[in-house]
Amino acid sequence: MHLFAENLAVELSSYYRNLTLGHGVVPKIFTLVNGEGDQYLFFIDDLHMDKDVENPFLAYIVQEHEAVCYARGTLVVLDQSQQLIEFAVIDQDDDEAIVCSAQLTRDIDDKPVGLSEFENTLAPKKTVFFSGLFEPIELSEDRAEEFESLWSEMKPKILHRTMGI
Repeated sequence: MHLFAENLAVELSSYYRNLTLGHGVVPKIFTLVNGEGDQYLFFIDDLHMDKDVENPFLAYIVQEHEAVCYARGTLVVLDQSQQLIEFAVIDQDDDEAIVCSAQLTRDIDDKPVGLSEFENTLAPKKTVFFSGLFEPIELSEDRAEEFESLWSEMKPKILHRTMGI
């Protein structure tokens, strides 16, 4: 497991805690880190695309930026009283993923008021539904241009920083 992947899991735990308890929101997020330590993070809801286009777009981003690891997180509603924030970190060179989960507590007005510590476990990468983004994709020239254009349009909303070790 790359140090980037382990650091990313710790960072996302803090990020979700701050967003949830500090701002009352639980966005669907996607982030990647490349070998130089550049990190890109954005809200998946900003994509406004169908699920059948979303994964190829994310794979395009992972491959264009030569990611060594990436993560995706969301709110999981099991029932009204049981909600979890979950994310998984996928490392290119590891057969296991870091899967993180924390119990979310809401008040009577449905506002987040508590979040347990994130429990980190290792799981086979193949069991994570979005684990295939490193697999090469073939895009038509039009689709590649569309994805490149969308990425350019999203740049103002993308958090970009260097995580160098």
